[in-house]
Amino acid sequence: MVRIEFTKHLLRHVDCGGLTVEAASLKPALEAAFAAYPRLRGYIVDDQDCIRQHVAVFVDNQLLRDRQSWDIPLQPESEVYVMQALSGG
Repeated sequence: MVRIEFTKHLLRHVDCGGLTVEAASLKPALEAAFAAYPRLRGYIVDDQDCIRQHVAVFVDNQLLRDRQSWDIPLQPESEVYVMQALSGG
């Protein structure tokens, strides 16, 4: 089962604790999280179904770089972390 964790920043806006889902790729894993926490979608993806600019998604400690194509394969023991992306100088 894939484990999805969310940063405390998101928890301030949406009551979305971590969850475990069965999914072969990232898109259905996140869709399962959106089904469990409907308000979460607006914080993670934009109206064009792309990961928002100020959201970082890590899959097994690798940053997801393609915000448009987020249907990447997962292993049964994969870990997904969704957090606020920091920017600035």
